Amino acid sequence: METTATTTGTTTGTTTGTAPTLEPVLADPDAGTPNRPTDVLPWPSLLVLGAGTLLMVTAEMLPTAVLEQMSTGLGVAESSTGMLVSVWAAVVVVLSFPLVRLTRGRDRRAVIAGGLAVLALSSALTALAPTFQLAVGARILGAAAVGLLWATTNAHVADLVPDRLLGRAVAVVLGGATLGMVVGTPLARLVADAAGWRAAFGALAVLGVLGAVAVRLVVARAAAPAAPEVPEGGAGAAGATADGAEPDPGAPAPRGMGPLLVVTGLVALVLVGHYGAYTYITRLTEAPAEALPGGMSALLLVFGLASAVGVALAGRFGNRTAPALVVSVAATALTVAALGVVDVHPAVGLAVVVAWGVVSGGMPPFAQTLILRLAGPERRSFAGALIPVLFNGGIAVGAALASLVVAGSGVTALPLLSALVVAAAAIGLALSLRRAAA
Repeated sequence: METTATTTGTTTGTTTGTAPTLEPVLADPDAGTPNRPTDVLPWPSLLVLGAGTLLMVTAEMLPTAVLEQMSTGLGVAESSTGMLVSVWAAVVVVLSFPLVRLTRGRDRRAVIAGGLAVLALSSALTALAPTFQLAVGARILGAAAVGLLWATTNAHVADLVPDRLLGRAVAVVLGGATLGMVVGTPLARLVADAAGWRAAFGALAVLGVLGAVAVRLVVARAAAPAAPEVPEGGAGAAGATADGAEPDPGAPAPRGMGPLLVVTGLVALVLVGHYGAYTYITRLTEAPAEALPGGMSALLLVFGLASAVGVALAGRFGNRTAPALVVSVAATALTVAALGVVDVHPAVGLAVVVAWGVVSGGMPPFAQTLILRLAGPERRSFAGALIPVLFNGGIAVGAALASLVVAGSGVTALPLLSALVVAAAAIGLALSLRRAAA
């Protein structure tokens, strides 16, 4: 990662015989003495940011966990309450870029802490909402906060670590998002069963406040702002940064927007196919679910745990992010296609679900790491905002297209069509990344 000396961070040099190699140094959260450079991940910062993503995912999916109770309490149909999740995704897509532009230049720790505080306020207002319309307004507020939170968290994680550690750092923080699906939402349902759906949103509000405080107290400040963009063919073309230092080992050379946009578009296509199939996971996996003691709930838990394993494995690939992404996408296409044979035998069906969870679980950290690397420090805020727009847009389009397929041809047509979409994206990624590396 390219760095320059500032009042909030310093750089240290090691003689290489030709030019000093500068390593990033993180400043303490209270802007005191800077930490020494190290290859050890900043675990306290990453764990707090990961806890933030857990809260963000839990907040997004909470209406689905308390659907019946919330619908009864607000006096609306369950279909209306379910729309709260769709509205949330749409708001994230529309407002992420404007909010990132509005907060540009501000301390990202302050933005993240403020975003969590607004998310807490949104949850509290939802808990107190007497009508469905007010609940919708509260959810829109929370979605706007989460769009900004995702963008800022993504960019700050990339600034906290040198490029060679980026894959591991992203995997740690996204592990919190996975736990939001596996642990956060079920725990919220337990609270709702015990004390009502309003108590679940109230508990989330309290946790949001605690998360905001933890960010201010624990999360480190990045050592330096992003270096200015180096024009193609200029000094940076030979591998040096704007200040003459060599870039971080393994970091890609600055490129134009083309590779970033192509990879982003292909990842969006992957998500359309993957989430198209996942939208109907309960229909596609009925046979293996019947063989498990807990039925469909147990199968969904198995899928979630398998996804968590995939996220953990993704952190072990270091600088091999590009080939790892292609492999995970190709494997996702194969496992989605295999959903068509899950009713052959319960063991086969369960194996397909586990494999699907592992390979698709590794895909988001690979994609996010590669997008941030292609963007480089000079486009980090843009890439950070692009990621939540990409994921929420892929989910929305995938679910909508899958619904059309199921309505026209039945759910059995979905695995093959979804797999073909993901496979086309895998081929496109392989070709584009090979061209970019040439």
